[in-house]
Amino acid sequence: MTVNVSLSIPSMSGIISTQLRVGLLSDTHGLLRPEVKDSLQGCDFIVHGGDIGDPQFLHELSEIAPVTAVRGNNDKGQWAENLNEDAVLAVGEIVVYVIHDLAALQMDPYAAGIHVVVSGHAHIPSIKEHEGALYVNLGSSGPRHFKLPIAIGELIITGNSVSASIVELVATGAYKASR
Repeated sequence: MTVNVSLSIPSMSGIISTQLRVGLLSDTHGLLRPEVKDSLQGCDFIVHGGDIGDPQFLHELSEIAPVTAVRGNNDKGQWAENLNEDAVLAVGEIVVYVIHDLAALQMDPYAAGIHVVVSGHAHIPSIKEHEGALYVNLGSSGPRHFKLPIAIGELIITGNSVSASIVELVATGAYKASR
């Protein structure tokens, strides 16, 4: 299953810039699969939508690209207290808002100048456009939940255009963070 949705916003500069790739994952719950890390190679940025489960994962992901991560409802301990419940990432002309549980969203993203809302928590991957913003739920890239897919996502940003996709992974193995 691959889902793609695109959105173009009014250009602030009128200049088409370099294409940037933002890797998206969520709900690893202490399991960072090798196919997830392989899929994120070559990203310019990585966004983790929470329920990380092991702080070492953020270090490992930061060896691939700069990481923006939020705390999920299952992220506990002192390491997790250092994570915000939401985050904003500007990539070129596109503003990405990250929150673990979309039900906790307390603003109108479009009115706030947000172009993409990235979330996790539900474990059901989806992309939809609603009132001028893209909403991307990454599903889960960690342990399989029920019969839901194991998935990651990506944003491709070129100037004022953003394309979101979710890719279901075929899991061949898993590893714990190396220490």
